[in-house]
Amino acid sequence: MISGPDRQHAVELIDEARANGARLEPACRALGLTARTYQRWTRDGGLQEDQRPFAERPVPANALTAVEEQEILDVCHRPAFASLPPDQIVVRLLDEESRYIASVSTFYRVLRRHHEVVPRGRARAPRHHARPTTYLATGPNQTWSWDCTWLGGPIKGEHYYLVMILDIFSRKIVGWEVFLAESELNSRTVIERAVLAEKVVNQPLVLHADNGSPFKGATLLEKLHDLNITPSYSRPRVSNDNPYSEAAFRTCKYRPDYPVDGFASVAEARQWVHGFVHWYNHEHRHSGIRFVTPAERHARQDKAILTRRHALNLAARQANPSRWSGKTRNWTPIETVSLNPEREPQVTLAEPEKQAA
Repeated sequence: MISGPDRQHAVELIDEARANGARLEPACRALGLTARTYQRWTRDGGLQEDQRPFAERPVPANALTAVEEQEILDVCHRPAFASLPPDQIVVRLLDEESRYIASVSTFYRVLRRHHEVVPRGRARAPRHHARPTTYLATGPNQTWSWDCTWLGGPIKGEHYYLVMILDIFSRKIVGWEVFLAESELNSRTVIERAVLAEKVVNQPLVLHADNGSPFKGATLLEKLHDLNITPSYSRPRVSNDNPYSEAAFRTCKYRPDYPVDGFASVAEARQWVHGFVHWYNHEHRHSGIRFVTPAERHARQDKAILTRRHALNLAARQANPSRWSGKTRNWTPIETVSLNPEREPQVTLAEPEKQAA
C-alpha cells in the first residue's frame, strides 16, 4: 500500500517525464508502476487517495460471536488447562466432556488476539528433525529406545542417573530406574525388569541407544543376545539419532513440578520419577500418536478413541458447516513408526535374521 505523499511524488515524476517527451507506459515502468495504476490515481482530474483503509468490511457469517470467543478464553483459563497448549485442550474436551468448541487454529487465533500466546516455562521453540527410516515398528514391543539422563542432587556437582526405556510405537515408558551411578550393570538391571514386565522374553526386539558406555558393555551385549534383543546405536557425533528418548527426557524435565534445584535424596528422585511415569503413560495425551495416552496405544485402544473423536468432529461440522473450510481433523491411527536414518535398506521385525546382520 503506497502512502498519499509517495503517490503524489510518483505522479509528479511521471508528469515531469511526460512533459519532457516520455511516453506514459515507460515512465510508469521506471517507477515500478503500470499505466493503469497511474490512470486510476489521476482519475477525475485529481489525485485519488487509497480508499482501502476506509472500506467497511462486513463480519464473516461464520465468525465467532463474543460469547463463543469468551468461552474459549474461559476454557483456556481453567487451572487444569493453564499450562496446556490448545492441541491438548481440544482433545481433552473431546475425551472428558464430549464437547467440541472450536478447532486448534481457532484457539490459537483467539489467544493471539488477546496476547496470550507466550512461551511456557523454560521451553524454547522446537526444532524439527527428519524421521528415522530404518527399523519399522507396527505394534508395541517391537522397537524400544533407551537412554540415561542426569537428575540434580542436593548439592552442586552431585547427580542421580535416570535410565529409561521407551516403546517407540506407543511411546509408553516400559522400564526405568534411578541410580547413584551410571554403569553397564545398572542398565542391564533395567532391561531385564522391562522384558519381564512386558512379558517379551525371547521375543524378537530392537533396542536402540546412543554410544554411551553403559549401553555397549560386553556383558550387557551378551545379555541382550540371550534375550533375543538386537542392539541398535546412534551414529557417532550425531545428536538426534535417538529422538524418542530425548523427547521423553525433555518432557520429564519441563514438567511444572520438576525440582529444578535438585532432589534431596535418591529415594525422593525415585518417588518423583514414579509419579512422572504414571502421568506420562496414563494421563499425557502424546502429540506424536494423535493425542492418545501411551498406555491406551500400547493396549491398542487408540483406534476406538480416535474413531469416537472423528465422529464428534463430523457432528460438529454438520451442526455448523459454515465454519469448516475443508475436511475434519485427521484422526487416522498412525500405523508405522520408524527409527534410525543412517542404515539402508529398511528392515522390519518380520525379518530378524536381516536385522542381526
